[in-house]
Amino acid sequence: MRSQPETIILRPTIIDTRPTLLAVFAHPDDESFGPGGTLAWYAWSGAAVHLICATGGEEGTVDPALLNGYQSVAELRRTELLRAAEALGLSSVTLLGYRDSGMPGTAANTHPDALINQPREQVVEQIVRRIRQLHPQVVITFDPIGGYRHPDHIAIHEATVAAFHAAGNPSAYPSAGPAYVPQKLYYTTFSRRLLRLVVRLMPLFGRDPRAFGRNRDVDLTKLADVAFPTHARIDTTAVREQVQAAAAAHLSQGGGGPFTRGPLSTIVRLLGSADTFMRAYPPATDDVREDDLFAGVVW
Repeated sequence: MRSQPETIILRPTIIDTRPTLLAVFAHPDDESFGPGGTLAWYAWSGAAVHLICATGGEEGTVDPALLNGYQSVAELRRTELLRAAEALGLSSVTLLGYRDSGMPGTAANTHPDALINQPREQVVEQIVRRIRQLHPQVVITFDPIGGYRHPDHIAIHEATVAAFHAAGNPSAYPSAGPAYVPQKLYYTTFSRRLLRLVVRLMPLFGRDPRAFGRNRDVDLTKLADVAFPTHARIDTTAVREQVQAAAAAHLSQGGGGPFTRGPLSTIVRLLGSADTFMRAYPPATDDVREDDLFAGVVW
């Protein structure tokens, strides 16, 4: 399937007039339940912040009552995504138009329109095109295991990394526009220290860490020992309200993200409000500690 991307402009921007960040994720809600604080912080600080969302999130569990007035789960989740994008202050959202591939081992994995079944070069070219259009200095995406090994997360990680390095090569994807070299690439990460603590505490509150998430299909115990280095930490305290509003926009997916209600939410809040990232490019040594993703960018 040749997907036709759709770009929704929320706040018109002029290329090269201010810092620009491009986030590339797989599903509606990845931007809010993931690094939403960072996206909001840079947007409200004056940067142009753009989002690519690869799929419609069709495999997300949705209360049937919420579908009233919508033709499909994808249509509902598109509406929620645009509301969240407004709350975060994003400049644009580009929808690549693929289908949600579902978790490993599910029937959705075999759907011909699923992201994981598309030609990799096709997806890479679409991301390259957007990089060349927007001229972002900074690009962010998932870590190599997609946070919790979702097939779509891993696929979009791989495509984004390839696109980041191909965008500046004039001989790569020449039909996607003039070459442009983005300067920094980051992967979203989360504290394994916090995760290990939560895994230990969840049974005390009657929750099974092996069946986490809205669909009970994420085993947190298999993630607690997979660690990526943290090179950047972005304090998101100042935009907490924007992040909460964005999360609430995704009502069909719980409207708050993980650990936002009940006793465990208190633990998370006590450990602070920050997003963490691994710097993939330029390669970073273990002692690198940044508090600004644009640190070192050449203007």
